Amino acid sequence: MNPLRLGLARGALELRQVLRSRKDLYSYLATPVIFIGVASWRSDGGTPETAQAMLAGGVAATIFMFGLMTVPQFLFGDREDGTLLRLRGIPGAMPAYLTAKIVFVLAVILVSVALLLAGGSLLLGVGLPSRPARWLTLAWVMGLGIAAVVPVGAAIGALLPAAREALGVYMMPVMGLMFVSGAFAPLRNQPAWVRHLASVFPLRWIAQGVRSALLPDSARARELAGGWQHPSVFAVLAVWAAAGFVLAPPLLQRMTRRESGSRMSEREQKRLAKTAY
Repeated sequence: MNPLRLGLARGALELRQVLRSRKDLYSYLATPVIFIGVASWRSDGGTPETAQAMLAGGVAATIFMFGLMTVPQFLFGDREDGTLLRLRGIPGAMPAYLTAKIVFVLAVILVSVALLLAGGSLLLGVGLPSRPARWLTLAWVMGLGIAAVVPVGAAIGALLPAAREALGVYMMPVMGLMFVSGAFAPLRNQPAWVRHLASVFPLRWIAQGVRSALLPDSARARELAGGWQHPSVFAVLAVWAAAGFVLAPPLLQRMTRRESGSRMSEREQKRLAKTAY
């Protein structure tokens, strides 16, 4: 089998494994449930538009979280248990491995977003996009948003040292960006330096693009620039996607070349030593 077909088959297998594991299934389903709960809490006593804005933030944060946090976790786990070391000597194994992870992450993101939209519509009365053009906007923003964050997540995962402490420290700024990028609170309420910082990262633009698909046209006046800025959304996300696709492959190749039996054994000894204490 060629690497692409093998990767698709492996991705489908990993999805079936998640469906058979209640623990894994609950952990992935928890994200949309939490965001629906946040939208319900923030919109209590408010207008339906408030719930729509919170739901749009949940969609953007879901893409951002799974791209920048789940992918490095995969790489960390597969480095720890020797999966990447075993794949290194097999022709075509790494492209198949990466294809499988992309398939898995894409499926998880799409299912989570579908649950968010369905839950918001059924439980909160949030209206779905009313016109085909809005569905098209939601589709290209999600697609470009996924392309912007998943390769960057892979590149960061390749740079992180194989240590749980490094992964924990990395999660802190990612979570911080979620709360200052305008996904759940108007960006215009933030200090100027925070607005400039948030505008560099993709979450601000993913959230704004999703809002443009879910919220009425009257809501554009509350945006930072007084409009949806679709050209800017497209441009920023495209730049991040291009940077990720350029950086991720060589960094992943470098990571796999540096893996060895002695490195894995050293990590295992350190882990056992910490467990003993």
